[in-house]
Amino acid sequence: MTGTEHPTEPPRDTRTRGPRGLRLVPALLALTAMSGLIDAVTYLGLGHVFTANMTGNVVVLGFAAAGAPGFSVPHTATSLACFLTGAAIGGRVTRRVGEGSRRTLARVMLATESLLLAAAAAVAGATRDDARATVYTIIVLTAFAMGLRNATVRKLAVRGLTTTTVVTMTLTGLAADSWAGDGTRGRSPRRTAAVVAMFCGAVLGAALVLHHDLSVPLLLAAATPAVLAFAVSGED
Repeated sequence: MTGTEHPTEPPRDTRTRGPRGLRLVPALLALTAMSGLIDAVTYLGLGHVFTANMTGNVVVLGFAAAGAPGFSVPHTATSLACFLTGAAIGGRVTRRVGEGSRRTLARVMLATESLLLAAAAAVAGATRDDARATVYTIIVLTAFAMGLRNATVRKLAVRGLTTTTVVTMTLTGLAADSWAGDGTRGRSPRRTAAVVAMFCGAVLGAALVLHHDLSVPLLLAAATPAVLAFAVSGED
């Protein structure tokens, strides 16, 4: 071997590879299920208030403003305000972090959501569920977390899963794109899975609220994004 020769190097794979891990689609479907669970906790356990589904919350606020029994203007207004605050801060975070990888953005959102929901679970476990401070603390923490999540999911822009807290437009898309509509059937499996996930999360949440302390479903809601934060890849 001469001084100008070099050992043979194995050929390098020049293809661009994204980070390995769980893709965003199943991760967002899991979060959609947790939205159903969280709304079951707050609607059934905290006096008819949503902290994930703001469409329902606006309607509930109208009921409360009209004096319908069983609804609270302060509870609903607090939820709306905290959701909007979370979404606004989420918008700032996505502007800063969103310039990097989708994986980093998703992980920041998931870790933050997990911490907020874990704090809500801790409060629920340490105090009475019907205590005024408990009710408002859980509303504030869960609504803020859902606002932050929605802003991030919007930035991630996964086709067919642009939100994880409402399924009205998802159902509209399913019907409009079906064989009875325009026939394109665009992204039907994802949309169908989102509706099923929301339903299953609501069923699970309701069952846990009816038979356990509120801390139990909230712990599950906190554990899910924590696991996803370690597993998510940032790819669709």
